[in-house]
Amino acid sequence: MSTALPPLPSADHERRLHPWSWLFVLLLQLRQYLLPLVALLVFGQRGDRDPLWAQLGPLIVIAVLVLASVLQYLSYRYRIGEDGISIRSGVLARNRREIPFARIHNVVVHQNLLHRLFGVAELRLESAGGNRPEAEMRVLRLDEALALEQRVRHRGPAPQVDAGRTDAGTPPPLPETDERHLLLRMLPGEVVKLGLLSNRGWVMVAAALAALVQVVPRRSMDAFVEQGGRQAFGYASGLQPGISGLLLAAAAVLIVGWLALRALSVLLALLRYYGFELSEQQRRLTVSSGLLSKVRSSVALRRIQAWTLSETLFQRWAGRRQLRIDSAASQTHDENQQRGLRELAPLATPQACDALVRHLLPQVQWPPAHWQAVPLRGSWRLCITSLWLTPLLAAGLIWRWGYVGLLVLAWLPVALWTARLQMARIGWHLDGQHVALRGGWWRRWWRWAELDKLQALRLSRSPLDRLLGTSSVWLDTAGARGDVALCLRYLPQAQAAEVLQTLGAALARRKLRW
Repeated sequence: MSTALPPLPSADHERRLHPWSWLFVLLLQLRQYLLPLVALLVFGQRGDRDPLWAQLGPLIVIAVLVLASVLQYLSYRYRIGEDGISIRSGVLARNRREIPFARIHNVVVHQNLLHRLFGVAELRLESAGGNRPEAEMRVLRLDEALALEQRVRHRGPAPQVDAGRTDAGTPPPLPETDERHLLLRMLPGEVVKLGLLSNRGWVMVAAALAALVQVVPRRSMDAFVEQGGRQAFGYASGLQPGISGLLLAAAAVLIVGWLALRALSVLLALLRYYGFELSEQQRRLTVSSGLLSKVRSSVALRRIQAWTLSETLFQRWAGRRQLRIDSAASQTHDENQQRGLRELAPLATPQACDALVRHLLPQVQWPPAHWQAVPLRGSWRLCITSLWLTPLLAAGLIWRWGYVGLLVLAWLPVALWTARLQMARIGWHLDGQHVALRGGWWRRWWRWAELDKLQALRLSRSPLDRLLGTSSVWLDTAGARGDVALCLRYLPQAQAAEVLQTLGAALARRKLRW
């Protein structure tokens, strides 16, 4: 069963963005400059500054932003061809970009609440190169954005498979189909559980405090903290609760604060992951989610460079895991900017994650039947910072408070014990299809990549490696920049050299697929 492509504009003429696109560009710029403008408006009238200029300054900045937004709308043109899209932009410096559909790795359709009210969407076209999207089209009509997404999906070339090649280095091709298969759906209860098990609330509060410290003058912040502390201490002294009452009050404040952060984490999870669906169509994976802001992102299966399974301690207790991918389009140094499709399963059972991996990688045996361990004799290297910092800290405490400082040395056996547990968790697996590694104790993780996606190998030895007779084998792919590096660490020197030789021979026989 085949579905007809939605109609797209003719390639004979150029088109502009939606007439209201300048408004969305203006709102984006105002959001970036909001804190400096507020600080200028609030604190600009203090001191010897002219209050008239302090009030006119923000208005002038806003007028300049409005003019820049309108000029950007007037100068932006695009033309959709049979094989790619051509974009012209710029007022003083004119730019023209030719983006072939075959080079687009990821398409992101984003709709916030304002977009939905206007019936428009923001479209981002991403390729493997650079830290920015190839094109950011703010904004298009929703039907045009979806039509362009479908055009990219159908125009992307299928992987080339040599006829008659039967060696294990080439995975079997996936069937061509226009039918959409739903692979994973998160119910609202699972989204709430994701919020309870995450620390998104802590991250947001810490970011807000950091921004507040940067914007508010130091004197005002110090005066607020000092005055608030005096008022709180005076109120507590007036109640005369005693030591037990103070302890109970402190415990109540901590509990209330923890519950508030949990509630904030749940709210953030609902805003981002509500209605999460992972589907498969035409060798592409598509994820759509969001409560107020709807985000739809897709990536071709052949663009996935590495896979990562992870579980925190709380997720392990709840029987849940997370499945993430790294693609060539997800390279970015800015964690706040979502580049590419990253999360295939934000929270799912271990059985569901393993089944999803086996479905998407039928040629890979997952999970591996056997993991190669690393020697435990060098486990102390994982806590080497504690081994030299703890005695120094104990010496300083002994000099200040006497022999009570010796209690700090009790951390050393704990650090050595946890380091041994972490080393016991480290393992690796290598077969004819993929290379996998695992690690972590508090937060466990599993990471792997297909051999066809490896581009370069590197053998490295640190001074500690030379002392202990070990080496590390680093694996490089296009775009695999996850939280955990693709590196086989702490291998004996002879074993590391053998692994490097085996992988080098496998890479020489295989064709790079990315």
